[in-house]
Amino acid sequence: MGIALLLALLIKTFLVQAFSIPSDSMQNTLQRGDRVLVDKLTPWFGAEPERGEVVVFHDPGGWLGDETQQSDSGPLARGVQRVLSFIGLMPSAEEKDLIKRVIAVGGDTVECQKGGPVKVNGKALNEKGYIFPGGTPCDDKPFGPIKVPKGRIWVMGDHRQDSLDSRYHQDLNNGTVSVDQVVGRAIVIAWPVDRWSTLPVPGTFDQPGLGAAASMAPSALGFAGAVPIVLWRRRRLVRKARGTVD
Repeated sequence: MGIALLLALLIKTFLVQAFSIPSDSMQNTLQRGDRVLVDKLTPWFGAEPERGEVVVFHDPGGWLGDETQQSDSGPLARGVQRVLSFIGLMPSAEEKDLIKRVIAVGGDTVECQKGGPVKVNGKALNEKGYIFPGGTPCDDKPFGPIKVPKGRIWVMGDHRQDSLDSRYHQDLNNGTVSVDQVVGRAIVIAWPVDRWSTLPVPGTFDQPGLGAAASMAPSALGFAGAVPIVLWRRRRLVRKARGTVD
């Protein structure tokens, strides 16, 4: 029992951790109440978030607003959550984290005018595959052009008309988030069971002139599949840095 607990704590600290989805801001990619597993390993090796990835990050300050963590006020439910969060199988009720998609990284210029697409470095993104059906790229809150500083990222929710993302926090650092505040990349929807799937980088982020994004393995089976995916991605990032990745 002691060894199993130690192993669980090591996995939570260095490999993967479960987080719950507290709002509708990432629909339909993620639904309120989904549990995702987050890769916490690759940031330890200097890897920074890439365009198209779904990432969990600490609240930069005043972002949460209505996007609060759900919780059951019952004492039994709180006790169970504390135990499971201690070993990394559920998020803590006290966590102040958000989850969004990385649209632009340090050095990029990002913009979106009303009626138009999001553009990164002048390249239009085809976002039909992941933004909320019937939604628009930015009609509710056009922005830019904005130059993203090195070491920071520009993030947006997939449900653009229900996401208080970088567009709404331009009073501080132009709405960008420091990579130091990123907990990790969401790689797997682990719960509910009928929604098990990985969270790949959309193909539009691989278009010429924009920069390649790391792709995910085709499938995973919950927590058991998450660790090899994390290790595989770390090896791929190392090879990519050496110029050996296709």
